Amino acid sequence: MRHNHYQPALLIIAAIVVGTVGWSGRVLLLPAALAFPILWARAQTRSVAALVSGGYFLAASRGLPQGVATFYSSDLWPGLLLWLYTSVSFVGVHAMLWTSRAGGRPFRYLMAAALMAVPPFGITGWAHPVTAAGVLFPAWGWWGLAAMTASLMGLVTRMWPAVAIAFVGFWLWSAVFWTDPNLPEGWRGVDLQMGSSLGRDASMQRHRDLIATVRVRGTGQTIVLPESALGLWTPAVERLWNAALRGMDASVVAGAAVVDPKGYDNVLVVLSGAGSSILYRERMPVPGSMWQPWKSWLGESGGARAHFFANPIAKIGDQQAAPLICYEQLVVWPVLQSMLYDPDLIVAVGNGWWTSGTSIVDIQRASTTAWARLFGKPLVLSFNT
Repeated sequence: MRHNHYQPALLIIAAIVVGTVGWSGRVLLLPAALAFPILWARAQTRSVAALVSGGYFLAASRGLPQGVATFYSSDLWPGLLLWLYTSVSFVGVHAMLWTSRAGGRPFRYLMAAALMAVPPFGITGWAHPVTAAGVLFPAWGWWGLAAMTASLMGLVTRMWPAVAIAFVGFWLWSAVFWTDPNLPEGWRGVDLQMGSSLGRDASMQRHRDLIATVRVRGTGQTIVLPESALGLWTPAVERLWNAALRGMDASVVAGAAVVDPKGYDNVLVVLSGAGSSILYRERMPVPGSMWQPWKSWLGESGGARAHFFANPIAKIGDQQAAPLICYEQLVVWPVLQSMLYDPDLIVAVGNGWWTSGTSIVDIQRASTTAWARLFGKPLVLSFNT
């Protein structure tokens, strides 16, 4: 009786610990998130399963309230409300698909994992345990993803101790022999510390400073600058950069925004002395602050467009790259869609000035690193903080 009385509280506390540790921003701690399915399966009622799911998700996304407060220069309340709102999909899906029947749990959990990996629920499908596949099964590719999926189903059965022991073995092996993804030859990512001014300071001096940064990094390379580095993409900015790169044996991949009367696209452009072009349009901008679909529903303009399943790869020279901008590094389907095309490398950029004091950028880096290791792809990272 006493055991049953305390079990829900213990499960919820354990879920909070798992979400905090697994999503701390350290790639080798990602497998801690694999304890979540075990806790979900051990819930004795649907309401406890919902609370376990909420504890895990809210702990994993704990940096959101402070980040939103910084972004909007406001108090914590808007961030707290958004934090709770974004948990609705994760909690709702896992509560709805929970079952007390042991025989039905594996397929119910598989359905929950699949729903949280793709739109519409996958739009806020952060903290997905499947991300840990890159730590446990580096370079296994799609076979590693299949092994992880099957193992996640095993964690919600009575066989979970055996599956967990196997996971621990793979985890220890990976921790001992872990290596970060290679930097592709001829590529270089540049991290900047320009705070909120990046993308907002449209002065010529800012562009000259960025051009000087590119020149210092040397020639004969593709230099990657963070999301929003170029600000608004205009003909004047294009001419300035093309002129500055003329005669240089280098190209630049950088973030920018393309604005029109209906809204804007968050993009990556590629520049060189020979010309420039839009390389990639973001598939999933940040919901709420960037992607605001209700505006079009109400006949209003504004907000970033979401190109959900468009341009999964981008051709840069003779290589195919899988681009991931900021928020896309936290959800599952953009990287998996890109991997279907077997790109040569992954290019991940972000503008995380608003995440100061949180682990959000570290989580983005860890998540992208795990996916790169799973598929054995070189990785280029470029962030502004």
